Amino acid sequence: MLARVIPRVQHCRHLLFRQFRRNIGISAVLCQKTATKLDPIQQLFVEKIREYNNKSKTSGGLVDATDEDKKSLQEDLDKIARQYGADGADFTKFPTFSFSDPQLDPVGVDVEAKEEQEVESEETKEDEEDKPYWEP
Repeated sequence: MLARVIPRVQHCRHLLFRQFRRNIGISAVLCQKTATKLDPIQQLFVEKIREYNNKSKTSGGLVDATDEDKKSLQEDLDKIARQYGADGADFTKFPTFSFSDPQLDPVGVDVEAKEEQEVESEETKEDEEDKPYWEP
């Protein structure tokens, strides 16, 4: 039995050490990347994202939109409002949902409270039915 267990333990040990070495190798690369500066392409991408963020905050709506773009958006929103009859709804915001559980009536179950005497009489009937026929 011990002869079967030892090779399995050694195999598990080998797998664990291999995984440990891989994790150290990956984390070393990640630590080096965070310590150095971003490459020029990444830096340009981050700058554009920040620039877009600033523009969107100042404009309050669409960024770099012409009057034609704004008019087209308003026409589309009006068309949707006419088609679906949603007057005054803001289609640019995510809808909010509120769910409530409906009250369900039990189907096919007629349960009424029994009196104690009825319960006791039913228990005695069950006891009598469970007795074997050869006992007096």
